[in-house]
Amino acid sequence: MADFGADIELEDFRAEAAAWLKAAFPIALAGKGQMAMSERPSAPADLVAWRKAIGEKGWATPTWPTQYGGGGLSPAQTRVLAQEMAKIGAFNPLLFGMGVTMIGPTILDYGTEAQKAQHIPPIVRGDVQWCVGYSEPNAGSDLASLQTKAVDTGDHWVINGQKTWTSGAQYSDWCGLLTRTDPAARKHDGISFMLVDMHQPAIETRPIALIAGASPFCETFFTDAVAPKDALLGQLNVGWTVGKRLLQHERASQTGAIGGGRQAPLNQIAKRYVEVDADGRIADPDLRTRLVRHEMDARTHALTLARVMAESKEANGATNGASVLKNSATHVAQTRAELTLEIMGAQGLGWDGADFSREEIETVRGWLSGKAMSIYGGSAEIQNNIISKRILGLPDTTQSS
Repeated sequence: MADFGADIELEDFRAEAAAWLKAAFPIALAGKGQMAMSERPSAPADLVAWRKAIGEKGWATPTWPTQYGGGGLSPAQTRVLAQEMAKIGAFNPLLFGMGVTMIGPTILDYGTEAQKAQHIPPIVRGDVQWCVGYSEPNAGSDLASLQTKAVDTGDHWVINGQKTWTSGAQYSDWCGLLTRTDPAARKHDGISFMLVDMHQPAIETRPIALIAGASPFCETFFTDAVAPKDALLGQLNVGWTVGKRLLQHERASQTGAIGGGRQAPLNQIAKRYVEVDADGRIADPDLRTRLVRHEMDARTHALTLARVMAESKEANGATNGASVLKNSATHVAQTRAELTLEIMGAQGLGWDGADFSREEIETVRGWLSGKAMSIYGGSAEIQNNIISKRILGLPDTTQSS
């Protein structure tokens, strides 16, 4: 039997959300979700204002508890909010950082009440930036081989070691760090997860230049860095469990669930660059076919995403299905980038200069940076291993067996 009262309440919320978005979202940002990844020191004023507005409202973390500043919305209300944001090309400007997508959910899972009270409200408001200290020069895919260590000196921890590929470390206020606390234990058992203040001279960051021109990754060096005893998230020497949970949240954040505003349909972009027939269709039948196949893949991904999100709500958190979505989101995004460059022809070769529009230059740089999607957050091969073992139940023939 239909619950008409619930439907009316949901439509009332839709009207509330639409009115608030109309007042708070800068229309100049419509459809520019990629700007959410702007480095904070260089973020434009409209983006700074939007981050502040949605953070204070709590709708950047719509389902998080209101006691920590979250929106406290139901799943149904969250879907309505996403729909209203999509209508006007709005996007969540805080979902591209590590705080909302990874660290915050993990603190909610494992943190003490004191840790939640200290860290969750600033994450909700977007007041702080977080990075994650996982990979090391000799511990990438085999992360449990990490050698960064934390020594208990009585009233605090002393940390020494090196991390690499630390996204946004040069701008971060805090780091979620995997570190070895018991070198005598088996490698998976002697690891702890710590919340480390980045504002100390004992921590040095060195940006790594990438082919796309930006430097989102860093080498990060800890030389007698310190952390208080209550920096431990979860139990001592059980950080591997905490770290795996964070990776589930990370993969869930890379599935396409994050709103970036509506993208222009590829067929509309194509008609600005390639020949069309008398009926207004793209003249090249092969290109038409490949565009349709891409649209089918994108819609299949979106439907699978909706199913996995529903399953994760029932499971009270991220699931292994995120590995499927991480790979399919990568395929959809990389295929779109390749098709866009092909459509633009010579205009899809620009790096800078007056001969190319900003959209064309961003497309080229986005295509280059998008190559990393099949590597970061766990490579496509790692995701396939997770899918085969944990979803399909196939035998484990890797070294871990």
